[in-house]
Amino acid sequence: MNQPAGSRETVTAIPTTWVGPLRVSGAALAPVGTHTEVAVPLATYETPLWPSVGRGASISREIEGGIRTVIVDERMTRSTLFVADSAITAEAAAQGIRHRLAELEAVVEAGSKHARLIEIHPEVVGNLLFVRFAFRTNDASGHNMVTAASDALMERILSWDLGLGYGSVSGNFCSDKKATAVNGIRGRGRNVVAEILLPHEVVERRLRSTAAKMTDIVVRKNLVGSTIAGALRSANAHYANMLLAFYLATGQDAANIVEGSQGITYAENRDEGLYFSTTLPHLIVGTVGNGKHLPHVDEALTRLGCREDREPGANAGRLAALMAATVLCGELSLLAAQTNPGELMATHMEMERREAGQE
Repeated sequence: MNQPAGSRETVTAIPTTWVGPLRVSGAALAPVGTHTEVAVPLATYETPLWPSVGRGASISREIEGGIRTVIVDERMTRSTLFVADSAITAEAAAQGIRHRLAELEAVVEAGSKHARLIEIHPEVVGNLLFVRFAFRTNDASGHNMVTAASDALMERILSWDLGLGYGSVSGNFCSDKKATAVNGIRGRGRNVVAEILLPHEVVERRLRSTAAKMTDIVVRKNLVGSTIAGALRSANAHYANMLLAFYLATGQDAANIVEGSQGITYAENRDEGLYFSTTLPHLIVGTVGNGKHLPHVDEALTRLGCREDREPGANAGRLAALMAATVLCGELSLLAAQTNPGELMATHMEMERREAGQE
């Protein structure tokens, strides 16, 4: 590989541990009515994360069906920017683009074996026209795929003489690697929910807490605390911790944890136990593409069962479902610790002393 003068490629290993297995179910992971058990790789310098997620994983194995997962939607987006001489021209152009969806679908299909255009959403701001395209990208996260498709779409739209000029192939309405509302509302990546129902006895024995305390902390800390902090469509304790560790271990674009960690933890104190869920509306992940050829990444994806001969998109869907379940494990464990005064810090100190050989 050609490199700039004076540069040197270095390889730094991030501490990685396989945690679990997690007991998981859902259409992306196992046949209906069954479950599977899968260990997951977490690459991190914050090593207390491993036993924390491990506790959640261990608890999942006590529950019939384990952690249930469902993929609500999947898509990748790119928002192009056009410039008109007026808002009137921009709106008229937006209507013209909407009415020629079939032609634009054909442009994408002709240029890519995998990308498929599924939605167009225009937005007019003054004389600017933003057009947010949504695509299916199968097992790729699709960053480059949708950019190439959007280049071709812009060229075709500009050829229609709608009074538009080129602005940018990416107008920030996508929205990539930024904490925005549009991804949660209109979708970007895979929208995944993971949930579990824990009997009261399990909550008390394994989490040293109660369903009442857990639901209280979800409301008071995650929902109210996040709201007064000004969080944007996000109410969780630490999704980013689990996602970054999983992203690094499986060759994902780690910057996508910015939007990936925007998610909502929800809980209910039911007669039968604690209902606990994690909703991650925009997980940007893939099992093919940049970084996936690296030996350690290929090995991890193979071990996760994400290199199988499945329908297009199914391997990436499996990966996203496993990530959502892993986030649930870590979120459940941390919040439980925070229901007890001093437990979180005492646990961290004990683990750090252990690692330093000071026992």
